[in-house]
Amino acid sequence: MKTLLIVLVRFYQGAISPYLPNACRYTPTCSQYMIEAVQKHGAIRGGWMGLKRISRCHPWGGCGYDPVP
Repeated sequence: MKTLLIVLVRFYQGAISPYLPNACRYTPTCSQYMIEAVQKHGAIRGGWMGLKRISRCHPWGGCGYDPVP
């Protein structure tokens, strides 16, 4: 399950992200955060953490350095 999520994010990073403008307000980027969270916390908890992070990444959300806990 972890591998599948990571492969999906890597596909997004390689095939979709280059055609979109840089919009992530956080460091590391939301997709990199998702990969690190899944590797560190597993597919379910890490996936949930990544989705929460993506939902915070909007013009009225936060910004700056936000590492995986």
